[in-house]
Amino acid sequence: MSVLDTRIAEWRTAILRGGAVTPEDADELEAHLREQSDDLVATGLSDEEAFLVAVRRLGEVNRITAEFAREHSDRLWKQLVVARDDTARGGSVPLMLGFAIGAAVVIQIARLAADVPYRMPGWFLLNLGLFVLPLLAAYFAFERRVRPRVALVLGGVTLALALAVNLFPFTANAQTLTLTALHLPVLLWFVVGVAYVAGEVRSSARRMDFIRFTGEWAIYYALIALGGAVLLGLTTLVLSPIAPGAIEQVWLWVLPSGAAGAVIVAAWLVESKKSIIENLAPVLTMIFTPLFALMLVGAVVSYIAVGIRGEFNRDLLAGFDVLLLVVLGLVVYGISARQPGRASRFSDVVRLVAVVAALVLDVIVLAQLIARVGDFGFTPNRIVALGLNLVLLVNLVVTAVLQLRMLAARGTAFDLERWQTRYLTVFAVWAAAVVLVLPPLYGFS
Repeated sequence: MSVLDTRIAEWRTAILRGGAVTPEDADELEAHLREQSDDLVATGLSDEEAFLVAVRRLGEVNRITAEFAREHSDRLWKQLVVARDDTARGGSVPLMLGFAIGAAVVIQIARLAADVPYRMPGWFLLNLGLFVLPLLAAYFAFERRVRPRVALVLGGVTLALALAVNLFPFTANAQTLTLTALHLPVLLWFVVGVAYVAGEVRSSARRMDFIRFTGEWAIYYALIALGGAVLLGLTTLVLSPIAPGAIEQVWLWVLPSGAAGAVIVAAWLVESKKSIIENLAPVLTMIFTPLFALMLVGAVVSYIAVGIRGEFNRDLLAGFDVLLLVVLGLVVYGISARQPGRASRFSDVVRLVAVVAALVLDVIVLAQLIARVGDFGFTPNRIVALGLNLVLLVNLVVTAVLQLRMLAARGTAFDLERWQTRYLTVFAVWAAAVVLVLPPLYGFS
């Protein structure tokens, strides 16, 4: 038996000893641990080192493995298993503030140069993601102490993307310019993801961490945005009797700066307040997944019963794509937040209903898209909509199959997690194709 097998056998015996998890749950947790260990061994670590790091990362069983660590105080991994103090998480506050202020300054310089909101030049929209997201990637590169080689690669990719999109000779009001402006932030978010996982992109567990981070970041950013909206509303109320002319300037300086800075602040909050968001996010998922499932089932039944009336236009198609992505996100996050030993069959059934309803809806959308292409031909917008829906279709089909296997006790939640983390590559490739291939393909028009 190898060193790794021996350590995992000891760990498994420890978590089963107290009855905190069942053997079936231990199988699932062991699969996580083995995959992380194998990924780390592939990077050059020894079996012992890989086990030490992997068991520390297995956040769901930190409390259980901490008990084992205390029983074996002579082992080095006691120090690695016991959770860090909350004050040590999230990185340095000055570092976060520095990057947040930097993002606010960059967006204001760009706003003044573009004379927003009095006019909206194409270059401003095209570079909107580049004004902030590279700073977020740099923040994680500093906070994670990313290796210089990885940092150079990330910097080179960001610079290449910036040069490419700004050197493209887009025509006036080009569809490809709008599509590039929409998809470039998606592509840059994957650059942020590589920085977030410190370059460990081959690790399924680390990619899952980034998926969780994305959902939690969205929650915090929405909360900050709501608070900012209330603040600006009250500021407007206070200024209206005494300085109504200053209200516009307050909005022009505060809104862009706050929106840009909040990108960094929300990321810091995710890391520093994990104990809060890890309790909040699963509750939100539990509430909204059944609601979205009901809404999707109602929409599918209505469409099948009465058909689609009116024009199924571009905005409606975009809305459906966003809806499908949100539902997929709820399902994935619900699975990732699933507590070992506390699996709810009801929740799993609800997620399956949501996935199947979203799958049927995606087929309906694809049918409409194919009909429009048959009537009017291919355009950049239709290619992007058709491609995204095909990407979502494949994901939803496999997700539904894996969810069924899990309900039939023939698969585990880990299988679904691994599928979703691997599929991130498909989304990244698709975004890159829209940004870099589609514009020249259509003559930048």
